[in-house]
Amino acid sequence: EVSTDDPETAFCTLANREELNPEEDSIHHCLYQFTCNETLTETNKLLCDVCTQRHCGPKNNLSERKYVYTNAKKQMLISLAPPVLTLHLKRFQQAGFNLQKVNRHIKFPEVIDLAPFCTAKCKNVAEGNTKVLYSLYGVVEHSGTMRSGHYTAYVKMRAMNNHLSDLVLRGQSQASKTEPVKGQWFHISDTHVQPVSVSKVLSSQAYLLFYERLL
Repeated sequence: EVSTDDPETAFCTLANREELNPEEDSIHHCLYQFTCNETLTETNKLLCDVCTQRHCGPKNNLSERKYVYTNAKKQMLISLAPPVLTLHLKRFQQAGFNLQKVNRHIKFPEVIDLAPFCTAKCKNVAEGNTKVLYSLYGVVEHSGTMRSGHYTAYVKMRAMNNHLSDLVLRGQSQASKTEPVKGQWFHISDTHVQPVSVSKVLSSQAYLLFYERLL
């Protein structure tokens, strides 16, 4: 079922997407592609109940009803900004009859703004806000192939985020700082833990990204 309270704002976002120029092989480009406006035509047309009733009448026998399909537009947007944002990158592709791992580096920032990917009426964003900011605090990296490999993690040790606690426990959103949450990054591989720089983290081949909401 597809519905909207206001068709005029159905494809509007909190921040202007037209101002985005996402760099290829970046997490912004991935999100932009995933939330692009699509046109559904030909075999992808949408079954329209309103058009069907208009054409056949509401009292027609269901077995005799001829369903009407119509061209439509579709867009995937975020309607509720989560306290914790988890991004899972698809790191495999079809190669003939086999699956092949995608090893190229995908750029990701310390602080990301989800506003260009949120609906204009995002449920837990205060009216007038045009930013939905998140700070990176965890990365999972995979090395190896589709058949075997090793998972390691980068984790930021930081002070408790009271703003995040309020969001998780009570669903309340209050103004918070807009800079990355300060803390020390660590690389964890089985029983080995060592401190690393943020540049080392941002150069990793991310498989999973974890962000906490700032604003």
